Amino acid sequence: MNAIVFSYTRKGALLSLQVKKTLEFLGYKTQVYTSEKFLEVNPLLKKSAGCIKEAGQAFADNKVIIYIGSCGIAVRAIAPYVVSKITDPAIISIDEGGNFVIPLLAGHIGGANSIARKLATAIKAKAIVTTATDINGLFAVDEWATRNNYHIGSMFAAKEFSSALIDGKEIGVKSMYPLTGPLPKGMTLQDGGEIGLLIGCDEQEKVFSTTLNIIPKAFTVGIGCRRNTSTETIEELILPQLKLMKISMHAIKEISSVELKKDEQGLLDFAAKYNLPIRFFSAKELAEQEGNFTASNLVLRVVGVDNVCERSAVAASHGKIILPKISKNGVTMALAQVPLTIDFNKM
Repeated sequence: MNAIVFSYTRKGALLSLQVKKTLEFLGYKTQVYTSEKFLEVNPLLKKSAGCIKEAGQAFADNKVIIYIGSCGIAVRAIAPYVVSKITDPAIISIDEGGNFVIPLLAGHIGGANSIARKLATAIKAKAIVTTATDINGLFAVDEWATRNNYHIGSMFAAKEFSSALIDGKEIGVKSMYPLTGPLPKGMTLQDGGEIGLLIGCDEQEKVFSTTLNIIPKAFTVGIGCRRNTSTETIEELILPQLKLMKISMHAIKEISSVELKKDEQGLLDFAAKYNLPIRFFSAKELAEQEGNFTASNLVLRVVGVDNVCERSAVAASHGKIILPKISKNGVTMALAQVPLTIDFNKM
C-alpha cells in the first residue's frame, strides 16, 4: 500500500517526516514531497512539481494522500479526480502547525477517519472527524465491512441503513453466521422489518424492505483440472454451481489446487479474472489433510495424492467440506467453509 504526503512550508516539511514515520508504522510505503527550497530539511524529502499538477498521478498510485497546509489547497488539488467513495483514496488535511488532522474524503471505506485518529495521536493533534455516524457515536457499517474485507452489496442500501440509524429508527440484523459480542447501539436481531442488515453469502436474498447485504469471504474453492484447461471450461463448472448454491463470488475467500498446477494458465487467469487469491499445496501437504475424501487412483498416480479439489479446499479454509467433489469436462471442484464468527466490535 502506497501513501504520499505533500507540504509547502518549512514547518510542514518537518511535520511530513513525522507523518511518514507513522504511516510506515501502519504499513504504508510513504513518499514525502515539498517545495524545492525546503529539500535541505531532510534527504528523505523529494521535490514537488506542485500538488495540483501531481494530484492525478497521486490518485492513481496511492491509497492515502495527505496535504499539510490549508484545506483549500487540498480541495482544489483533488477536485477533478474525485469519483466514488468506493474507489477514492483516503484524503487527509493537516495544518502546518500540526494542530488538526482532518479527513476530507473516503472517511470510512478508504480508512481516512481511522488514519486521521492515529496520526493525531502520533503528532499530538486533534482529529476533526465530521461523518454523521462518528459524531453521533453510531456504528459505521461501511467502515466495519471494509476493515473486515466484507463485500457491501449496495452502497445505496448502506446509505439508507446509516441514515435510518442516525434517525433513531429500529434496525434489524440477521446473520447466517454465528455472532459474538454485543450488537451496536440501535440494532436488534430480527427476521424481517423495514430496514436491516443481512450477513450471508447470497447477495440477492432480501429479508427486510430495505436490505443491506454484507458478504463475508466465507468459502474456499478447491480446483483440479487437466493440463491446458481453459478459463472458460473452469467457469462452466464453478459459476453455475455457485449460483445453484446461492453463493456470491464475493463470498469466496480464495481458490486452491496442487503445486503441479501452479503454471496452469487457465486456472491462473480464472483467479485473476475474479480477483481471487490462489494458493497451491504440495502433494504431501494435501495428503496430510484430515477427513473423508473422494479418492481416485488415477489422480494418485498422476499427482501423488488421491484427491486435489477436496483436500486443497480444506487445506486453504481450515474448515469443512460443504460441497464434495463434482466434475465436468475434466475440471473438478469442491467447496469448504471457513470457520467464521461475526463480531461488530472488530474494527
